[in-house]
Amino acid sequence: MRTTKEGRPMHVVVLGGGPTGTTAALLLAGEGHRVTLLDKDSGGTGTDAEQAWDQWRRPGVNQFRHPHILLPGGYQVLARELPDALTELRALGAREHNMLDAAFELAAIGGRKPGDERFDTLSARRPVLEQGLGNAAARAGVTVRRDASVTGFLTEAVAAIPHITGVRTAEGEEIHADLVIDAMGRNSPASKMLTDIGAATPVLDKHETGFLAYSRYFRSADGSYPEQVAWPLEHHDSLGLTTVPGDAGTWAIALFVSAKDRAMRALSDPEVWQRVAALYPNMAHWATYGEPITGVLAMSGMESRHRGFVVDGKPVATGLLSIGDAWATTNPTFGFGLTMGMSHGLLLRDVVREIGFDDREKLALRFDEITNGTLGPTQQASAAWDLHRLAQIELEIEAIPYQQSVTYRTEDPEWNLRQAVEAAKLRDPDVLRAFGDIGSGLANPEEALGRPGVLDRINELGGSATGHPEPGPSRAELLIVIGAK
Repeated sequence: MRTTKEGRPMHVVVLGGGPTGTTAALLLAGEGHRVTLLDKDSGGTGTDAEQAWDQWRRPGVNQFRHPHILLPGGYQVLARELPDALTELRALGAREHNMLDAAFELAAIGGRKPGDERFDTLSARRPVLEQGLGNAAARAGVTVRRDASVTGFLTEAVAAIPHITGVRTAEGEEIHADLVIDAMGRNSPASKMLTDIGAATPVLDKHETGFLAYSRYFRSADGSYPEQVAWPLEHHDSLGLTTVPGDAGTWAIALFVSAKDRAMRALSDPEVWQRVAALYPNMAHWATYGEPITGVLAMSGMESRHRGFVVDGKPVATGLLSIGDAWATTNPTFGFGLTMGMSHGLLLRDVVREIGFDDREKLALRFDEITNGTLGPTQQASAAWDLHRLAQIELEIEAIPYQQSVTYRTEDPEWNLRQAVEAAKLRDPDVLRAFGDIGSGLANPEEALGRPGVLDRINELGGSATGHPEPGPSRAELLIVIGAK
């Protein structure tokens, strides 16, 4: 534990009470630091899962009631570092499952194998997940303050680079800190707050377009769940869909479309949504197994973005580190957000443990270096995939008036390899597990695809694949069903 000259524990203020901020707060509190967690939304004080779902509203978090998945990589962070948080989640009814628990597909390629337990995880609706993590934070001694909006940074006079010494709340309260953590999400106001104190503007790399999501939740009467598919994400003409198990007999289906595809906006109608969900044989049963408990929940603002807090080799400010979506976003289609955020919190803990608080500039530079070296490739790959997928959908849109079947082609080897893996994953047990390790946040592509024989099998089974491997409608058929043609 690091202490000040006066012998008190170092004080860390974490801004943002979502899963990323709360995980970071728990990890830092475990180091013996005094941690204050500030969140601008109220609520989150109950102990009941249904109360969290029915009553908790988070107007500052657009995606709060949308489906979220804790991938095995995030689950392992909690299991190794914060087992008490898992205890709280289980007490609220979070459901344990394995990402490869699809008996029919697995049986065709050899069934379960030793080591598949690495794909274990917990599922819960996001309000329930936040409630459990919040309960764990309170029990760990973190000071959790809801309804505490931050409007600016406190600074001390230094040469050239501002040093942040705390925050100012909307009520005018000044909270001093040895380190401030920005976990305020994709719409974090930290960049403006930095320029307000005279800091250089963080570099923002943002795509101009992205995706829309149309989600719906269901519940079974007896607490059972639909049969799981081999992997809960499929891509089709003009649309992707994912199935997300939750807690207490609940689950969700999310449909992802291009934000520029105006015809798909009809998915906001529950009747249209249900007709479309029924078109995809592998996942249609998820939309009919139980009863809907929500209408269609729409989410926009899903463009890829990345903020750089080191400019020309210098941090824009010291005393502040940004994590999770406040640093960079990934496409929610793949469900990496929770796991990336938790992993980022762990990196933060480790860098603070390594560098300490005294060398302010070294701490900022080291954190930037390890963030971009460890998490940067995943974020960049997600951003590149977005551009290709959006171009693929645009080609499918353009082909409709000519009644043509089209195949999107590119010279990008990463995109082409990804399509081959998608086509081969259910035809070979080693390819499936390599795909699962990457998709679960357990291994990077170089590690998983570099195993003996894996790339050879991918090229053999999927190298000549065209189109989408799973069964589903063409765009023309989709337009007929939604009533747009």
